[in-house]
Amino acid sequence: MRLPLSDGSKGAIQMIRLLLFLFIGSFPAFAGDLPLGDIRLPPGFTIGVYADKLPGARSMALATDGTLFVGTRSEGKVYALQDRNGDGRADRVLTLASGLNMPNGVAFRDGALYVAEVTRILRYDAIESRLDNPPRPVVVNDKFPSDTHHGWKFIRFGPDGLLYVPVGAPCNICEPDPARYAAIFRMRPDGTGLERFASGVRNTVGFDWHPATGELWFTDNGRDWLGNERPPDELNHAPRPGMHFGFPNCHGKHIADPEFGAKRACGEFTPAAQELGAHVASLGMRFYTGKQFPATYRNQIFIAEHGSWNRFPPSGYRITLVRLKDGRPNGYEVFAEGWLQFGLAWGRPVDLQVMPDGALLVSDDKAGAIYRIAYQGR
Repeated sequence: MRLPLSDGSKGAIQMIRLLLFLFIGSFPAFAGDLPLGDIRLPPGFTIGVYADKLPGARSMALATDGTLFVGTRSEGKVYALQDRNGDGRADRVLTLASGLNMPNGVAFRDGALYVAEVTRILRYDAIESRLDNPPRPVVVNDKFPSDTHHGWKFIRFGPDGLLYVPVGAPCNICEPDPARYAAIFRMRPDGTGLERFASGVRNTVGFDWHPATGELWFTDNGRDWLGNERPPDELNHAPRPGMHFGFPNCHGKHIADPEFGAKRACGEFTPAAQELGAHVASLGMRFYTGKQFPATYRNQIFIAEHGSWNRFPPSGYRITLVRLKDGRPNGYEVFAEGWLQFGLAWGRPVDLQVMPDGALLVSDDKAGAIYRIAYQGR
Protein backbone atom coordinates (compact mmCIF):
# COMPACT_ATOMS: atom_id res chain seq x y z
CA MET A 1 0.00 0.00 0.00
CA ARG A 2 1.34 3.47 -0.93
CA LEU A 3 0.96 5.98 1.88
CA PRO A 4 0.09 9.58 1.00
CA LEU A 5 2.92 12.08 1.32
CA SER A 6 2.62 15.27 3.30
CA ASP A 7 3.47 18.60 1.67
CA GLY A 8 6.68 18.67 3.73
CA SER A 9 7.70 15.21 2.53
CA LYS A 10 6.99 16.15 -1.07
CA GLY A 11 9.14 19.26 -0.68
CA ALA A 12 11.97 17.24 0.86
CA ILE A 13 11.85 14.69 -1.96
CA GLN A 14 11.85 17.46 -4.55
CA MET A 15 14.88 19.06 -2.90
CA ILE A 16 16.74 15.71 -2.83
CA ARG A 17 15.99 15.24 -6.52
CA LEU A 18 17.27 18.74 -7.27
CA LEU A 19 20.49 18.17 -5.33
CA LEU A 20 21.01 14.78 -7.00
CA PHE A 21 20.42 16.30 -10.43
CA LEU A 22 22.84 19.15 -9.78
CA PHE A 23 25.44 16.76 -8.30
CA ILE A 24 25.38 14.32 -11.18
CA GLY A 25 25.08 17.15 -13.70
CA SER A 26 28.35 18.63 -12.46
CA PHE A 27 30.33 15.71 -13.86
CA PRO A 28 31.36 16.02 -17.53
CA ALA A 29 30.70 13.17 -19.91
CA PHE A 30 33.72 11.26 -21.16
CA ALA A 31 34.23 11.87 -24.86
CA GLY A 32 35.31 8.27 -25.50
CA ASP A 33 32.00 7.03 -24.13
CA LEU A 34 29.60 9.36 -25.94
CA PRO A 35 26.49 7.26 -26.61
CA LEU A 36 25.60 8.78 -29.98
CA GLY A 37 23.46 5.76 -30.70
CA ASP A 38 20.96 7.18 -28.23
CA ILE A 39 20.41 10.31 -30.36
CA ARG A 40 17.16 10.11 -32.29
CA LEU A 41 16.98 11.99 -35.61
CA PRO A 42 14.52 12.08 -38.52
CA PRO A 43 15.02 9.35 -41.12
CA GLY A 44 18.03 9.89 -43.38
CA PHE A 45 20.02 11.94 -40.85
CA THR A 46 23.21 10.83 -39.11
CA ILE A 47 25.26 12.23 -36.24
CA GLY A 48 28.99 11.89 -35.60
CA VAL A 49 31.74 13.53 -33.59
CA TYR A 50 33.36 16.53 -35.30
CA ALA A 51 35.65 17.16 -32.32
CA ASP A 52 35.99 15.95 -28.75
CA LYS A 53 38.16 16.77 -25.74
CA LEU A 54 36.95 20.39 -25.92
CA PRO A 55 35.97 21.20 -22.33
CA GLY A 56 33.11 23.67 -22.16
CA ALA A 57 32.63 24.08 -25.94
CA ARG A 58 29.93 26.71 -26.50
CA SER A 59 29.51 29.43 -29.16
CA MET A 60 30.90 28.86 -32.65
CA ALA A 61 31.96 31.07 -35.56
CA LEU A 62 33.34 30.11 -38.96
CA ALA A 63 36.26 31.83 -40.69
CA THR A 64 36.58 32.35 -44.43
CA ASP A 65 39.14 29.54 -44.73
CA GLY A 66 36.91 27.06 -42.85
CA THR A 67 38.54 27.38 -39.44
CA LEU A 68 35.98 26.95 -36.67
CA PHE A 69 36.37 29.17 -33.60
CA VAL A 70 34.81 27.96 -30.36
CA GLY A 71 34.28 29.96 -27.16
CA THR A 72 33.82 28.66 -23.64
CA ARG A 73 32.37 30.02 -20.42
CA SER A 74 33.88 28.70 -17.18
CA GLU A 75 37.06 27.40 -18.86
CA GLY A 76 38.21 30.85 -20.03
CA LYS A 77 39.52 29.47 -23.33
CA VAL A 78 38.98 30.02 -27.05
CA TYR A 79 39.71 27.19 -29.48
CA ALA A 80 40.44 26.98 -33.22
CA LEU A 81 39.52 23.79 -35.10
CA GLN A 82 40.42 22.73 -38.63
CA ASP A 83 39.28 19.81 -40.78
CA ARG A 84 42.22 19.81 -43.21
CA ASN A 85 41.38 16.58 -45.05
CA GLY A 86 37.67 17.28 -45.40
CA ASP A 87 36.47 14.07 -43.77
CA GLY A 88 33.94 15.78 -41.51
CA ARG A 89 36.08 15.62 -38.38
CA ALA A 90 38.53 18.19 -37.02
CA ASP A 91 42.10 16.97 -37.26
CA ARG A 92 43.75 20.05 -35.75
CA VAL A 93 42.71 21.70 -32.48
CA LEU A 94 44.49 24.72 -31.03
CA THR A 95 43.95 26.82 -27.92
CA LEU A 96 44.12 30.43 -29.12
CA ALA A 97 43.56 32.12 -25.77
CA SER A 98 43.20 31.20 -22.11
CA GLY A 99 42.61 32.95 -18.82
CA LEU A 100 39.79 35.09 -20.22
CA ASN A 101 36.67 36.13 -18.32
CA MET A 102 33.83 33.94 -19.63
CA PRO A 103 34.76 34.20 -23.36
CA ASN A 104 31.48 32.66 -24.47
CA GLY A 105 30.92 34.66 -27.66
CA VAL A 106 32.98 34.53 -30.84
CA ALA A 107 32.42 36.25 -34.19
CA PHE A 108 34.48 36.59 -37.37
CA ARG A 109 34.71 39.46 -39.85
CA ASP A 110 37.31 40.78 -42.32
CA GLY A 111 39.99 38.34 -41.20
CA ALA A 112 39.60 39.14 -37.50
CA LEU A 113 38.24 37.09 -34.62
CA TYR A 114 36.07 38.95 -32.10
CA VAL A 115 35.76 37.48 -28.58
CA ALA A 116 33.24 38.60 -25.96
CA GLU A 117 34.24 38.64 -22.31
CA VAL A 118 31.93 39.87 -19.56
CA THR A 119 33.04 43.51 -19.63
CA ARG A 120 34.74 43.85 -23.00
CA ILE A 121 35.01 42.80 -26.63
CA LEU A 122 38.45 41.76 -27.94
CA ARG A 123 39.68 41.52 -31.54
CA TYR A 124 42.43 39.24 -32.84
CA ASP A 125 43.54 40.60 -36.22
CA ALA A 126 44.65 38.45 -39.21
CA ILE A 127 43.89 35.40 -37.11
CA GLU A 128 43.69 32.87 -39.94
CA SER A 129 47.43 33.27 -40.63
CA ARG A 130 48.32 33.52 -36.92
CA LEU A 131 46.75 30.39 -35.42
CA ASP A 132 50.12 29.10 -34.20
CA ASN A 133 51.16 32.50 -32.88
CA PRO A 134 48.03 34.53 -32.07
CA PRO A 135 48.50 38.31 -31.91
CA ARG A 136 47.85 40.33 -28.79
CA PRO A 137 44.18 41.26 -28.81
CA VAL A 138 42.91 44.75 -29.45
CA VAL A 139 40.31 45.96 -26.94
CA VAL A 140 37.33 47.03 -29.05
CA ASN A 141 35.01 48.09 -26.22
CA ASP A 142 35.43 47.66 -22.46
CA LYS A 143 32.37 49.51 -21.17
CA PHE A 144 30.01 46.60 -20.49
CA PRO A 145 28.76 45.79 -16.95
CA SER A 146 30.85 43.50 -14.75
CA ASP A 147 27.92 41.40 -13.45
CA THR A 148 28.54 37.71 -14.10
CA HIS A 149 24.87 36.73 -13.61
CA HIS A 150 23.83 36.43 -17.29
CA GLY A 151 27.05 38.33 -18.05
CA TRP A 152 28.40 35.91 -20.65
CA LYS A 153 27.62 37.00 -24.18
CA PHE A 154 26.76 35.63 -27.60
CA ILE A 155 27.91 37.96 -30.38
CA ARG A 156 27.38 38.06 -34.14
CA PHE A 157 27.72 40.49 -37.02
CA GLY A 158 24.44 41.44 -38.64
CA PRO A 159 23.80 42.05 -42.34
CA ASP A 160 24.19 45.77 -41.58
CA GLY A 161 27.87 45.18 -40.74
CA LEU A 162 27.35 45.97 -37.05
CA LEU A 163 28.34 43.74 -34.14
CA TYR A 164 25.36 42.75 -31.99
CA VAL A 165 26.13 42.33 -28.28
CA PRO A 166 23.47 41.38 -25.70
CA VAL A 167 23.66 42.18 -21.99
CA GLY A 168 21.45 39.94 -19.85
CA ALA A 169 19.54 40.88 -16.72
CA PRO A 170 21.81 40.63 -13.64
CA CYS A 171 19.15 38.63 -11.79
CA ASN A 172 16.39 36.09 -12.12
CA ILE A 173 13.73 38.82 -12.03
CA CYS A 174 14.30 42.49 -11.22
CA GLU A 175 14.09 45.96 -12.74
CA PRO A 176 17.62 46.65 -13.98
CA ASP A 177 18.73 49.88 -15.63
CA PRO A 178 17.28 49.53 -19.18
CA ALA A 179 20.15 51.56 -20.59
CA ARG A 180 22.63 48.93 -19.41
CA TYR A 181 20.87 45.57 -19.02
CA ALA A 182 18.25 43.22 -20.46
CA ALA A 183 18.84 44.42 -24.00
CA ILE A 184 20.55 43.70 -27.30
CA PHE A 185 23.05 46.37 -28.30
CA ARG A 186 24.93 46.91 -31.53
CA MET A 187 28.06 48.83 -32.48
CA ARG A 188 30.52 49.40 -35.28
CA PRO A 189 33.36 46.86 -35.67
CA ASP A 190 35.76 49.36 -34.04
CA GLY A 191 33.55 49.58 -30.93
CA THR A 192 32.12 53.03 -31.56
CA GLY A 193 28.48 54.00 -31.96
CA LEU A 194 27.10 51.64 -29.30
CA GLU A 195 23.30 51.78 -29.31
CA ARG A 196 20.41 49.77 -27.89
CA PHE A 197 18.62 47.75 -30.59
CA ALA A 198 16.05 45.81 -28.52
CA SER A 199 14.83 46.08 -24.90
CA GLY A 200 13.06 43.80 -22.43
CA VAL A 201 15.29 40.82 -23.25
CA ARG A 202 16.07 38.79 -20.12
CA ASN A 203 18.93 36.71 -21.50
CA THR A 204 19.55 35.83 -25.13
CA VAL A 205 22.43 33.51 -25.99
CA GLY A 206 21.59 33.02 -29.65
CA PHE A 207 20.32 34.99 -32.61
CA ASP A 208 20.37 35.02 -36.41
CA TRP A 209 18.97 36.98 -39.35
CA HIS A 210 16.47 35.62 -41.84
CA PRO A 211 18.43 34.95 -45.05
CA ALA A 212 15.74 36.53 -47.24
CA THR A 213 14.46 39.46 -45.18
CA GLY A 214 17.56 40.26 -43.11
CA GLU A 215 15.37 40.56 -39.99
CA LEU A 216 16.64 39.53 -36.55
CA TRP A 217 15.28 36.54 -34.66
CA PHE A 218 16.53 35.53 -31.20
CA THR A 219 15.94 33.12 -28.34
CA ASP A 220 15.32 34.36 -24.80
CA ASN A 221 15.41 32.42 -21.53
CA GLY A 222 12.33 32.73 -19.34
CA ARG A 223 12.51 33.50 -15.61
CA ASP A 224 12.69 30.81 -12.91
CA TRP A 225 10.45 29.84 -9.98
CA LEU A 226 6.99 30.21 -11.49
CA GLY A 227 6.43 26.44 -11.57
CA ASN A 228 7.18 23.58 -13.91
CA GLU A 229 5.14 24.83 -16.84
CA ARG A 230 5.61 28.61 -16.72
CA PRO A 231 6.89 30.74 -18.19
CA PRO A 232 7.92 29.51 -21.63
CA ASP A 233 11.25 30.30 -23.20
CA GLU A 234 10.81 32.53 -26.22
CA LEU A 235 11.68 32.82 -29.88
CA ASN A 236 11.39 36.50 -30.74
CA HIS A 237 11.30 38.47 -33.99
CA ALA A 238 12.76 41.98 -34.14
CA PRO A 239 12.35 43.37 -37.69
CA ARG A 240 13.30 46.89 -36.58
CA PRO A 241 15.12 48.65 -33.74
CA GLY A 242 13.35 50.06 -30.69
CA MET A 243 11.08 47.11 -29.87
CA HIS A 244 10.46 45.98 -26.26
CA PHE A 245 9.90 42.29 -25.49
CA GLY A 246 8.39 42.52 -22.02
CA PHE A 247 10.98 41.72 -19.35
CA PRO A 248 10.44 42.00 -16.42
CA ASN A 249 6.71 42.75 -16.68
CA CYS A 250 5.51 40.14 -19.13
CA HIS A 251 6.62 36.68 -20.31
CA GLY A 252 5.81 34.68 -23.42
CA LYS A 253 2.77 36.04 -25.19
CA HIS A 254 0.64 37.20 -22.26
CA ILE A 255 1.88 35.99 -18.86
CA ALA A 256 2.04 38.88 -16.41
CA ASP A 257 4.87 38.62 -13.91
CA PRO A 258 3.55 38.25 -10.32
CA GLU A 259 6.05 40.83 -9.04
CA PHE A 260 6.19 43.37 -11.85
CA GLY A 261 3.22 42.62 -14.11
CA ALA A 262 0.92 45.16 -12.49
CA LYS A 263 3.19 48.02 -13.49
CA ARG A 264 2.75 47.60 -17.27
CA ALA A 265 0.28 45.52 -19.27
CA CYS A 266 1.42 42.78 -21.64
CA GLY A 267 -0.32 44.60 -24.47
CA GLU A 268 2.34 47.32 -24.30
CA PHE A 269 5.06 44.92 -25.47
CA THR A 270 5.94 42.75 -28.45
CA PRO A 271 4.84 39.19 -27.62
CA ALA A 272 6.97 36.14 -28.33
CA ALA A 273 6.75 35.00 -31.94
CA GLN A 274 6.83 31.40 -30.68
CA GLU A 275 6.56 30.13 -27.13
CA LEU A 276 9.12 27.37 -26.52
CA GLY A 277 9.19 24.80 -23.73
CA ALA A 278 9.30 26.02 -20.13
CA HIS A 279 12.83 26.08 -18.69
CA VAL A 280 14.37 24.35 -21.74
CA ALA A 281 17.19 26.97 -21.77
CA SER A 282 17.00 27.80 -25.47
CA LEU A 283 20.42 29.06 -26.51
CA GLY A 284 21.94 28.97 -30.00
CA MET A 285 19.70 29.27 -33.05
CA ARG A 286 20.40 29.25 -36.78
CA PHE A 287 18.45 29.53 -39.98
CA TYR A 288 19.36 26.53 -42.10
CA THR A 289 20.93 27.97 -45.25
CA GLY A 290 22.68 24.86 -46.56
CA LYS A 291 21.67 22.64 -49.46
CA GLN A 292 22.46 19.21 -47.98
CA PHE A 293 19.24 18.81 -45.95
CA PRO A 294 15.91 18.33 -47.76
CA ALA A 295 14.33 21.50 -49.14
CA THR A 296 11.69 21.50 -46.39
CA TYR A 297 14.42 22.57 -43.93
CA ARG A 298 15.64 25.52 -45.99
CA ASN A 299 15.39 28.86 -44.14
CA GLN A 300 13.84 27.16 -41.10
CA ILE A 301 15.06 27.77 -37.53
CA PHE A 302 17.06 25.20 -35.56
CA ILE A 303 17.36 25.84 -31.80
CA ALA A 304 19.77 24.29 -29.28
CA GLU A 305 17.93 23.68 -26.01
CA HIS A 306 20.60 23.41 -23.32
CA GLY A 307 18.23 21.89 -20.77
CA SER A 308 16.60 22.84 -17.48
CA TRP A 309 18.42 22.99 -14.17
CA ASN A 310 15.50 23.18 -11.74
CA ARG A 311 12.56 21.43 -13.39
CA PHE A 312 11.24 17.93 -12.62
CA PRO A 313 11.14 16.08 -14.83
CA PRO A 314 13.95 17.87 -16.69
CA SER A 315 13.15 19.45 -20.05
CA GLY A 316 15.19 20.44 -23.08
CA TYR A 317 18.55 18.75 -23.81
CA ARG A 318 17.67 18.56 -27.49
CA ILE A 319 17.60 20.32 -30.86
CA THR A 320 14.24 21.67 -31.93
CA LEU A 321 12.94 23.11 -35.17
CA VAL A 322 10.62 26.06 -35.62
CA ARG A 323 9.05 26.07 -39.06
CA LEU A 324 8.06 29.36 -40.65
CA LYS A 325 5.27 30.06 -43.10
CA ASP A 326 4.76 33.51 -44.60
CA GLY A 327 7.28 34.90 -42.13
CA ARG A 328 5.53 33.54 -39.04
CA PRO A 329 6.14 30.43 -36.90
CA ASN A 330 3.99 27.56 -38.08
CA GLY A 331 5.26 24.65 -36.00
CA TYR A 332 7.60 23.75 -33.15
CA GLU A 333 8.95 20.21 -33.17
CA VAL A 334 11.80 18.05 -31.90
CA PHE A 335 14.57 17.44 -34.42
CA ALA A 336 17.21 15.63 -32.33
CA GLU A 337 16.99 14.24 -28.81
CA GLY A 338 18.64 11.64 -26.63
CA TRP A 339 21.14 13.66 -24.59
CA LEU A 340 18.73 13.16 -21.66
CA GLN A 341 18.29 9.55 -20.54
CA PHE A 342 16.10 8.45 -17.61
CA GLY A 343 16.08 11.99 -16.26
CA LEU A 344 19.88 12.42 -16.37
CA ALA A 345 21.81 14.30 -19.03
CA TRP A 346 25.08 13.15 -20.56
CA GLY A 347 25.21 16.14 -22.93
CA ARG A 348 23.86 19.68 -23.28
CA PRO A 349 23.55 21.30 -26.74
CA VAL A 350 24.64 24.96 -26.80
CA ASP A 351 25.17 26.39 -30.29
CA LEU A 352 24.67 25.54 -33.95
CA GLN A 353 26.72 26.25 -37.06
CA VAL A 354 25.82 25.53 -40.69
CA MET A 355 28.93 24.36 -42.55
CA PRO A 356 29.79 25.05 -46.21
CA ASP A 357 28.87 21.46 -47.17
CA GLY A 358 25.44 21.86 -45.54
CA ALA A 359 26.13 19.79 -42.43
CA LEU A 360 24.98 21.18 -39.08
CA LEU A 361 27.44 21.36 -36.18
CA VAL A 362 26.22 21.24 -32.58
CA SER A 363 28.40 22.23 -29.61
CA ASP A 364 28.02 20.52 -26.23
CA ASP A 365 29.62 22.12 -23.17
CA LYS A 366 28.88 19.19 -20.85
CA ALA A 367 30.39 16.44 -23.03
CA GLY A 368 33.10 18.78 -24.31
CA ALA A 369 32.33 17.90 -27.89
CA ILE A 370 31.05 19.17 -31.22
CA TYR A 371 28.77 16.93 -33.27
CA ARG A 372 28.20 16.89 -37.01
CA ILE A 373 24.66 16.19 -38.22
CA ALA A 374 24.45 15.25 -41.89
CA TYR A 375 21.75 14.08 -44.27
CA GLN A 376 22.48 10.91 -46.22
CA GLY A 377 18.98 9.80 -47.18
CA ARG A 378 17.12 10.43 -50.37
